[in-house]
Amino acid sequence: MMRPRVLARLLHIQRVLIRHGLDEMLFSTRLSAPIQFLAALTPGYWRRGRQEARGVRIRQALEELGPIFVKFGQTLSTRRDLLPEDIASELVKLQDRVPPFPGEDARRIIEQALGKPVLEIFQAFEETALASASIAQVHAARLSDGSEVVVKVLRPGVEKRIRSDIGVLYELAGLAWRFWPDAKRLRPVEVVAEFEKTLLDELDMVREAANASEIRRRFIDSEMLYIPKVHWEYTRQPIMVMERVSGIPVGDVAQLKREGVNLKLLAERGVEIFFTQVFRDNFFHADMHPGNIFVAPGSKYIAIDFGIVGSISRQDQHYVAENFRAFFNRDYRRVAEMHIESGWVPPSTRVEEFESAIRSVCEPIFEKPLKEISYGHLLLRLFQVARRFDMEVQPQLVLLQKTLLNIEGLGRDLYPELDLWKTAKPFLENWFKAQVGPQAVYHKVRGHLPEWAQQWPEVPGLIHHALTHVANNSHAETRHNNRSLDTLSTELRRNRRSSVSGLTGGALIVSAAVLAHGDAAGALLPLEELKQIAAFAAGAGVFILLNAWR
Repeated sequence: MMRPRVLARLLHIQRVLIRHGLDEMLFSTRLSAPIQFLAALTPGYWRRGRQEARGVRIRQALEELGPIFVKFGQTLSTRRDLLPEDIASELVKLQDRVPPFPGEDARRIIEQALGKPVLEIFQAFEETALASASIAQVHAARLSDGSEVVVKVLRPGVEKRIRSDIGVLYELAGLAWRFWPDAKRLRPVEVVAEFEKTLLDELDMVREAANASEIRRRFIDSEMLYIPKVHWEYTRQPIMVMERVSGIPVGDVAQLKREGVNLKLLAERGVEIFFTQVFRDNFFHADMHPGNIFVAPGSKYIAIDFGIVGSISRQDQHYVAENFRAFFNRDYRRVAEMHIESGWVPPSTRVEEFESAIRSVCEPIFEKPLKEISYGHLLLRLFQVARRFDMEVQPQLVLLQKTLLNIEGLGRDLYPELDLWKTAKPFLENWFKAQVGPQAVYHKVRGHLPEWAQQWPEVPGLIHHALTHVANNSHAETRHNNRSLDTLSTELRRNRRSSVSGLTGGALIVSAAVLAHGDAAGALLPLEELKQIAAFAAGAGVFILLNAWR
């Protein structure tokens, strides 16, 4: 039975949707009859207003419903090609223009976290937020040494709201598991659990600061990506202080063009950064919507907001890389085999059928720029294939898939002529060479040399100990082995007699059958030849029997 708190939240969601006039969209679905009946009984249903455009109403409803719904809208906003233009334009505002909470609340949270008045910590602090999102908002400040920084502050009460909505998601996932035939394949409970872990990690600013520092260290000398510096002395669980950087929002393509940014290079670098983080580092920025990405002179990316990062197991990394490489080479059979080997589709799947289905989806989009690919149609085809072959969702790869979707959408906006496959293939080929080529073997051996060098002085002693052990135990083991061999010999003789009796009987039966068959009409061989075969079989049987008793 559904818990009262969850039921209350579901009713609140229903009221918000109706208040913003979004019930009209629900009525167009197959569930419209029960929804319309419940909606009609909701207080205020007949007085709801619909003055705003539908895109505005959707955005306002998501903002009112809270962080999880805003995150959903942010994800959708990165794929303008999948949405009507009026809705896409409004959802973009969810990236950094969610209504802020009061600046005095931000000041209070900072002072409680650091134990000092704000103006003792900072030379200057702006109470008006620079940007505001679903989990936190950002304020400009200046340190005592004159460094310009930004202070990221968690929204008050955000954890309680997130946990409440996660409870709703678990209830819905449980209902889906019980009543939806596709639930076993889509694994909704595991997906919600992965989503829960990701969101709760985002509520810890210390964790986010550590993520930022790690990615900054890996790209410290990069010409493609810059990560601002974290000021650890001012960072606590509800707040993070970071170097303030400036750049052009990556979503402002018009300004990028006015500034003469090389959009082709920028799009290609976005793909390379993604593959570098996933395969070289196995640690990737998993919230790369345009609100978190800026562009500096020289077509260099600036990334912020590291609350959501991802990594995958070495085994999944290998399978994903192998699938990409096979896909780039149009080796659809290998793609099918890898899906079966990894357990992503049932082992009973026929490789030939799965290969054919993958080819029918992928072949039409090869050698086409992003602007010529209908991703709505492609996703529909992929869903159909997944359902036909009972392909299971891999919860541990959901973040990776979401990030790839963001990167592809970013590339489409920046440079629609980009060939995603052609750009990514050289990187992946080089990665494979580094993993399994001669150079990889050399580096692995070289990496183990210090460990082996430490152990080498002990090797003679270990050999002496092993030989002494063998010598001291050889006599006892020899006696024991002799007894075991005598027992085994007796057993083999017994088994040999049993087996030989069977072979003898079999040979005699064969000879009798041949003779009987030879007397029948329509024999395939002349009677004399059949008799010779029968005599040979009988003689072989007698020979085996005689030798068995020697």
